[in-house]
Amino acid sequence: MRVNIRLFARLRDIAGTGELERQFAEGATVRTVWDTLASEFPTLTDYEASISTAVNAEYSRMTTPVGDGDEVAFLPPVSGG
Repeated sequence: MRVNIRLFARLRDIAGTGELERQFAEGATVRTVWDTLASEFPTLTDYEASISTAVNAEYSRMTTPVGDGDEVAFLPPVSGG
């Protein structure tokens, strides 16, 4: 199944793009998507403990299942002033 991936802020910088598309087997979860990205871009693992995730613009957990055509977003904490 095809999953669209959105990366924001520092995660986008690490991957060199804010949008990716990957194929996953049925039964994949947000964790599956994250682990695949982390294997491609190992520096992402530095942010694993603090990221938020969303599936189709709804906040989710790493255990949330993903389906064909879903959009999975990874958002690091953002600071500002």
